[in-house]
Amino acid sequence: MTRAQSRSSCSSIRVLGEEVEYSDGLRRAEVSKSEGVTESRTVDTVREMDVADWASLSDQDLLEHRISTLGLRLEATAVEPLIQQLYAELTAHGLVFHPPTHIGDEWFVPIGIPAIFVPFFLVHDRLRALERTMMLEVEGGTPEWFMKLMRHEAGHAYSYAYQLQRKKKWQQIFGQTSDEETPNFYRPRPFSRSYVMHLEDWYAQSHPDEDFAETFAVWLTPGLDWRKRYAGWRALQKLEYVDELMKSLTGKPPPHLPEYRVADYDFLNVKLKTYYARKRKLYADTYPDFYDADLRQLFAAPAGIKASSYLRQRRRRLMNSVCQWTNEKKFSVNRLLTRLIERSDQLGLHVHNDDPQQDFRVSAFITTLVMNYLFTGKFKRTK
Repeated sequence: MTRAQSRSSCSSIRVLGEEVEYSDGLRRAEVSKSEGVTESRTVDTVREMDVADWASLSDQDLLEHRISTLGLRLEATAVEPLIQQLYAELTAHGLVFHPPTHIGDEWFVPIGIPAIFVPFFLVHDRLRALERTMMLEVEGGTPEWFMKLMRHEAGHAYSYAYQLQRKKKWQQIFGQTSDEETPNFYRPRPFSRSYVMHLEDWYAQSHPDEDFAETFAVWLTPGLDWRKRYAGWRALQKLEYVDELMKSLTGKPPPHLPEYRVADYDFLNVKLKTYYARKRKLYADTYPDFYDADLRQLFAAPAGIKASSYLRQRRRRLMNSVCQWTNEKKFSVNRLLTRLIERSDQLGLHVHNDDPQQDFRVSAFITTLVMNYLFTGKFKRTK
């Protein structure tokens, strides 16, 4: 997950649709302009708030505050020891560069800047709760998930700090890269053995930079026998190269540490309600009405339980099951279920009370809808 002023970072925000486009800073130049943010950010004159001022607010009231005024810090938070864990993992390999970590609006590393930004909502329980309410899940919300993302971002930071992408062998192994925007779309090959499997969405396949970052993350993961895990895979050649490359950097300070201002990259000078309006829009999708015939076939009973009521009763179970097996975001699957419920109501569909196979058929249908979008269309790029 890398991000320039206009380039995206990590695999985080996907949308159900024929094409899944990455948020990559939500067209950051336009965002800043629409918010009235100047380069110097003189517009933000509101004092920083104490946690006591906002932690007990209702969601509605909290959404009215700018993120930049909440006084958020990494120090003394649940994520601070996890950041230190990353540094310890690097040190264990003899690597002396510890990428500085900052609070931002999402997971990313700015293009050319060897620094990691983590989402603001991870640094306080109240913000985690708001994120879960608004998006149904918290990206990086468990220690294991957080560390997977940190190791990935550390790969980007090392690439920039040591200019690894300029090496001829790096380009031979991972492909050509540049500081320009990455392609908007990529078509994954789920069964390819040329790439490691680390983050969801077969993210290593999206761009050479991401391929390296994913390979680095797998290489860095403590306790993972990657030689055994990837034996017989073409991806093992990449892991062996990363191992060789990192050994060559043992004890060496990075030659490329450009100066930067955190405020130029954190994108936090927006109200929470604006942030979530944009984020939810990125997950939204306009579905064609192609599933009307399928719904009529699926819920063909002349009488019985209303199909919409049946779906509402099983909504959470269906959402969790589909998300588990497709890796789709809960927000997107929940939105799909909402549309199916509304459409079933409009069509006046019913389901038999005592059909033991109905749950299986419905789960298979919804999973098929999701997988059709994921594999017959393209992926929108997130970060």
